[in-house]
Amino acid sequence: MHDAHMTTRIGQFVAVLLTALALVPGGAHLLELPHKMELDRASYLTVQQIYRGWAFLGIVLIAAMVANLVLAYLCRRQRGPALLAGIAAILLLAVLAVFFTWTFPVNQETADWSRAPEGWELLRVRWEYSHAANALLTLLALGASLASVLAWRDRSTDRPGLTV
Repeated sequence: MHDAHMTTRIGQFVAVLLTALALVPGGAHLLELPHKMELDRASYLTVQQIYRGWAFLGIVLIAAMVANLVLAYLCRRQRGPALLAGIAAILLLAVLAVFFTWTFPVNQETADWSRAPEGWELLRVRWEYSHAANALLTLLALGASLASVLAWRDRSTDRPGLTV
């Protein structure tokens, strides 16, 4: 196996692994959503405290986005795999856009849910559903990253004169 092939394979592994890890927090939020929407104010504020320190998971999201961009570059000679890896990176960028447009402002207004101001129920809806949207965007990114890996072919093993 030559160096370029091995580099691409490592890039594929890293991109898929980081994208899958980026799905974990959003997936958790999505699965919790139905039950958390039924909580009263005091219970909701208590439950929200379990997310202290989760902001550091943004590092995984950014790493996944970069890994998919690198994968797109590594696959640049094959349009389909490169395009799919690029789509994964764009979807992860969309996750950041949703977070900073809807989730982060709620975090600021509620001091990371250490207080529930007037109209907290609407803030809860914005916070919960922005996380749900991000879970779906990240799942789509994972699918695109995996599709990139599955569509990629090692051209070094092709025999001269044969094309597929």
